[in-house]
Amino acid sequence: MRNQQATQLLFELSQEGRRSTRLPACDVPVTSREELIPGSALADNTLPLPALAEPDIIRHFTNLSTLNMSIDTHFYPLGSCTMKYNAKRNERLANLPGLAHVHPYQPDETVQGLLQLLFELQQMLQEISGLPGVSLQPAAGAHGELTALMVAASYFRDHAEHRTKVLSPDSAHGTNPASAQMAGFETISVKSNSQGLVDLDDLEAKLDDQVAVFMITNPNTLGLFEQQVATIADRVHSRGGLIYLDGANMNAILGITRPGDFGADMMHFNPHKTFSGPHGGGGPGAGPICVSEKLAPYLPVPVVREQEGRFYLENEREKSIGKVRSFFGNVGVLIRAYCYIRTHGPDGLRRVAENAVLNANYLLKQIQPLLPVPHGDRCMHEFVASAEPLVKSKELKQPALDLAKRLLDYGFHAPTIYFPLTVHEAMMIEPSETESKDTMDHFVKTLETILQEPAETLREAPHETPIRRPDEVKAARTPILKWLPEKLDAPKTSD
Repeated sequence: MRNQQATQLLFELSQEGRRSTRLPACDVPVTSREELIPGSALADNTLPLPALAEPDIIRHFTNLSTLNMSIDTHFYPLGSCTMKYNAKRNERLANLPGLAHVHPYQPDETVQGLLQLLFELQQMLQEISGLPGVSLQPAAGAHGELTALMVAASYFRDHAEHRTKVLSPDSAHGTNPASAQMAGFETISVKSNSQGLVDLDDLEAKLDDQVAVFMITNPNTLGLFEQQVATIADRVHSRGGLIYLDGANMNAILGITRPGDFGADMMHFNPHKTFSGPHGGGGPGAGPICVSEKLAPYLPVPVVREQEGRFYLENEREKSIGKVRSFFGNVGVLIRAYCYIRTHGPDGLRRVAENAVLNANYLLKQIQPLLPVPHGDRCMHEFVASAEPLVKSKELKQPALDLAKRLLDYGFHAPTIYFPLTVHEAMMIEPSETESKDTMDHFVKTLETILQEPAETLREAPHETPIRRPDEVKAARTPILKWLPEKLDAPKTSD
């Protein structure tokens, strides 16, 4: 049973006179703040900080933590996000003092072990992607997209080509067109056909000598492998353009096929998805990119190099786009990715993909009798169901949202909803390879139970969470970023 009282706001728990620490009397001459700090830098009033004892603070934050969902405590069928379980050995290894306590400004000769690790990670990503040039610098997947597009822009400038357009499918993740815009390109959407794949006729109609890059996700966000990807690559290349592969969904093809082999010129990895890095919390993240040989000279610096058994950071590259990070990537996340890859090896990575695809197809077959899956009986790592029939059967205006909210009451994180936009009332579901058959069966049974509940129960869900249905539009447009107690003369703390 959760301590409900302890989850109140700290200001609500505050009691005048309580302290978490008591300092002994000062044993040096006392100097007033005014003598040490200019008056202009001092606050007019004592800050209204809450007054609490240490047990109050510990209970508050411990009980708050139990309100969170996490991959360690809940099933996350969060399509497009690959919320797999993070092996704790990777955490332990990344936190070894010889790795965790390294400073980014240390001389190369003092961090040879770490540089060797990063060099080997570059080689692993080369092999997995089929692309020879690697940068570990980007701090996230979207940052990797932006960096790769900046590399492409620099390549075209260097070859005196003025290309202004980036194409992407209408089912693409929203970061694709956003990254292209930030890199200075015009973005154009390419339609999907009735099978959920790229419409080749629409692509052909929009291909011209102004197209710099076609950004494609494969497998795509509908969980389908673009079987015509080689044809797409040939058509784009014949017009002088480049193929960018959104590598967020590599979990389905690890060790089975390589983007470089089916025509990609550049791609990014999401280590927090594919290689079991930490999820959520706003970071830190990583988004390593891999590029073809002709694009490699334009990669950001630094790049880890090896010469006669010595490893070093190469910072001088004539055609490089320069730095995209203040330090060398997010090394802690990269170490976790390295450990994950070394643990599994080539055969293990292939089994990861096979089991991810197996789990997704098993779940698809179980859910199909409950909700339609518009794009076929098979998928790769994920699939997109539709809650649209509930608009009529239960008179729900937004059934995907209602189902997602109700799942929270049963202890399941909600699937991704209303994406991609090509499926009405979309529910994108991805179990990943780390979930058991028992967990997936329990999820299906719960969904079946929810679908039998009265419409009113769904409309008012969730019923068990502290916050139920916030006004998300208002929160996004007019966020409240600062909270103050109602009384500004809140209990004062000692100086």
